Amino acid sequence: MSTKITVTGEEITLYLLLVRVHGWKGQDLITEALSLNPGIASEGAFLPAGQEVLIPDLPAETTITPEPTIDLFG
Repeated sequence: MSTKITVTGEEITLYLLLVRVHGWKGQDLITEALSLNPGIASEGAFLPAGQEVLIPDLPAETTITPEPTIDLFG
């Protein structure tokens, strides 16, 4: 799933949009965002005002269960 965002400011980059929507975890989604928006890279670093951009959702969090530890001295 993705979210459609309309650029409303000046000197806004795709990277900045990802960070504004998802926080610092959004920076890992740049490749997916480029895939969702074909041709966006050819427009330059800054997105023009009024352009609609699809922002990918963050992947689901996975929790890692730590391995059980054995205390040899307790």
